[in-house]
Amino acid sequence: MKFLGIIPARYASSRFPGKPLIDIEGKTMIQRVYEQVKKSTKLNDVVVATDDQRIAQTVSSFGGNIVMTAEHHQSGTDRCAEVIAQVNGYDIAINIQGDEPFINPIQIDLLADCFKNPHTKIATLVKEITQEDELFNVNIPKVVRNIKGEAIYFSRQTIPFLRGMEKENWLQNQTFYKHIGIYAYQIETLKELTKLPISLLEEAEALEQLRWLENGYAIQTAITEHETVAVDTKEDLSKILKLFFNKD
Repeated sequence: MKFLGIIPARYASSRFPGKPLIDIEGKTMIQRVYEQVKKSTKLNDVVVATDDQRIAQTVSSFGGNIVMTAEHHQSGTDRCAEVIAQVNGYDIAINIQGDEPFINPIQIDLLADCFKNPHTKIATLVKEITQEDELFNVNIPKVVRNIKGEAIYFSRQTIPFLRGMEKENWLQNQTFYKHIGIYAYQIETLKELTKLPISLLEEAEALEQLRWLENGYAIQTAITEHETVAVDTKEDLSKILKLFFNKD
């Protein structure tokens, strides 16, 4: 199988405009993401998918590969689908967040390994929740899995709900997982997903992957032990600098 890593990157972020081009200790964020992704042992090629010439020029300046895409895409999945419409020869596309400058390449390899099972059409990562503040944070999507490791449901609420038990005891009596937002798809499946209309569950939770579940697609999950640190705001950037560079 041939794997293509795709890093969607757009300039017009509502919370942090120009985010891919911010400087992180001498390198732009998109360069740091690209260099981390290139360390994966499973990917045959890596491209940045963008609609912005400033991002494209930056990626070209450090020798990265670019695929220009349309401006109208509502999600990274749609942008990835346009990429695979322009390139050929790959079996699996891996959609990698462009705002995680220190993503661990082991996570990408773990996701790729899900496709050793020929029945896997879509795969994503989950991580066990160990802190109560994460467990009840509605900004962190949670996921429940079946005995085959497939996702049953994703929610911003804490799932499963433990009836008759005080919430401070939940972590000691149940294993909870949060969703790590990296996806991999068989190429033909990715083409199918972008043709699906927005679903009621997706609208309710504002989680795109619920559209796929609601339409009968199985989502295989793999458990990662590595944390991800995304930069969604300027405050997140400060946390990154402190965590990785000891900057106050």
